[in-house]
Amino acid sequence: MPVSAVQRHDPQITVLYRDHRPEGLDLGDARFVASPQTLAAALPGTEVLLVWDFLSDAVRDAWPHADTSALRWVHTASAGVDRLIFPGLVESAVVVTNSRGVFDGPIAEYVLGLVIAQAKDFATTLALQARREWRHRETERLAGRRAVVVGGGPIGAAIAGHLRAIGLRVDVVGRREFPDLPGLLPDADWLILAVPLTDATRGMLDARLLARLPARARVINVGRGALVVEEDLVAALREGRIAGAALDVFTTEPLPQSSPFWELPNVIVSPHMSGDVAGWRAELAQLFAANLERYRRGEPLVNIVDMHLGYVRSGGNR
Repeated sequence: MPVSAVQRHDPQITVLYRDHRPEGLDLGDARFVASPQTLAAALPGTEVLLVWDFLSDAVRDAWPHADTSALRWVHTASAGVDRLIFPGLVESAVVVTNSRGVFDGPIAEYVLGLVIAQAKDFATTLALQARREWRHRETERLAGRRAVVVGGGPIGAAIAGHLRAIGLRVDVVGRREFPDLPGLLPDADWLILAVPLTDATRGMLDARLLARLPARARVINVGRGALVVEEDLVAALREGRIAGAALDVFTTEPLPQSSPFWELPNVIVSPHMSGDVAGWRAELAQLFAANLERYRRGEPLVNIVDMHLGYVRSGGNR
C-alpha cells in the first residue's frame, strides 16, 4: 500500500548516526544507534529509518534483521544513494528518499572555486608566498573556455550555471547524452564529474576517455571516487597527458597515506567536503523534518529515489 494512502501519526523512528545526532527534530520516542550491531537490534518494529550517517554500510549489514512488514520508509542524509542501495532493499516495498537539493549550491560554488584556482594558479602563488619568493607569472583567461559537466541533475545544473556566469561555455551530459561524451572531450578545458554512482557510471573515466582529453584539460570530481579508474588518472597526470585534477572524492576514503594523489604537483586533494558548508546539518534536518510531516499526514513524500536507476528522476519530487 502506498505511503500516502495511510495516515501515520507517530511512527517508530530509528536514527543511524556516527558523531553527530540530528538536532531540532521532533522524532518522538526514536531509537538512536551507531553501529551495525545496535542497528540490527533496533530494526525490528522500525517504521522509519533515518540514515544520518550516510557513509555507513550498517543498513546493508543489518538488513537481515529488518522487519519489512513494518519498515515503510528509509531516508538518507545525502544526495548519493550508492552506499545505501543493495538487492535486499531494492527488492522490498520500502520507499527510499534522499537529501536532493541541499548540496546543489555549495557544490557548484566549490567547483567554481576550483576552476578559478586552477586557471589562476593559486597553488603556485601560495607556494611562492610560503618561500617569500616574488615571481611574476601569467595565468589563464576563463572567458570562452569550455567545460563538460557530467551529471544532468540539480547539482550538474547548478555547476553549469555558476560556470556560465563567469564566461565559460558549458556542455551538460546527462544519462541520455552519455553516448555523446567522447565526442565532447577533445575540446574540453575542464571535465567535471557530478553524476551519481550507478552500474552505468562506475569506472566511466578510464584510460579510453582520458585519451580523448587535450593536454590542457583538467578533471574535477565531486561525484564519487569510483566514477574514476584511479590508476588510469594517475598515469595520465604523471605522463602530462592532462594538465591537472581536483578531487574531492576517492574510491577509498579517507584517502590512504600511500596514495600517489597526495604527491602529484598538479592535483588538489580535498576530503569529501565540497557540499559541506556552515549550517549544512541543519538544512539536512529541516528537509527530513518537512518530509516527516508529510509522512505523518499521509501525504506524498518528496525526493523518492528510483532504486533501479540509483537517483531521483527528473520531476521526482512527488
